[in-house]
Amino acid sequence: MTDDEWQAHAVHEAAKAIGEWLEGRGRLHQPIRSLTMPELEAMAQNAVGRFIVLASQRIAEARDTPGSQKLSILLIG
Repeated sequence: MTDDEWQAHAVHEAAKAIGEWLEGRGRLHQPIRSLTMPELEAMAQNAVGRFIVLASQRIAEARDTPGSQKLSILLIG
């Protein structure tokens, strides 16, 4: 998978995590503006968590590729 393909996959998976959180929360008939800051933070935490899992898997699968090295730097800091 190229870096661009992986990025598209990671964004798709993060969007799915947000959607799952919203469905689990319920009240889908309410507008987004009715979300509280703690709810927005929880949604963001789910998306970031999914990204970390995917990035960790990509690093483990292809340690020597430039893309995984960039992800290692991003995750480790």
